[in-house]
Amino acid sequence: MHQDKTTTNLSAISETLLNPLWGRAKLSKENNSVLNDKKAIEVVEHIDYDFSTLDKKLPFESNLVFVARAKQFDDKIRAYIAKYPHASVINLVAGLETTFYRIDNGTVYWYDLDLPAVIELRKQLIPETDRARCIAKSLFDLSWYEDIENVENGVFMVSCGVLAFFKESQVKQLFLSLADNFPDSEIVFDAASR
Repeated sequence: MHQDKTTTNLSAISETLLNPLWGRAKLSKENNSVLNDKKAIEVVEHIDYDFSTLDKKLPFESNLVFVARAKQFDDKIRAYIAKYPHASVINLVAGLETTFYRIDNGTVYWYDLDLPAVIELRKQLIPETDRARCIAKSLFDLSWYEDIENVENGVFMVSCGVLAFFKESQVKQLFLSLADNFPDSEIVFDAASR
């Protein structure tokens, strides 16, 4: 390990969080990128990981998909917080997403939810702030609902690259529970067809 770099000790599934991080960082370094993700570049530079292995595994088009998806999600969040500038945004299974640093309006409250091992790594690389906090719980451990404050000013949820890992019945149950516990909230997510 390099002295100033953080080592990742993630499961094979959790390690997939490096793929979109790398895609956003790599294309953000290029001129004319549709996404300027300086935080992703910073995070990649602090991880002790051979990212060239991702270049061998992932086609260039995958990086384009990661950047295009992030841009579309950013646009949806910005539109919501333009209407509700003091809203709470919940990133469901956040991984090493750096969305907060691209969309922060100075008043939004941000919650990054993920498994304890991922949140431990996240906190090393992306420290919490007074408005960007981490919740170290499973998406399906619904006690995380109690950790969300400031719900009276609007709630927007983000689920990026997550739902495909779960059964349809799990996702249905989750959405019903989110609707019951966060009425009038909105969510943006991506999904793949069968």
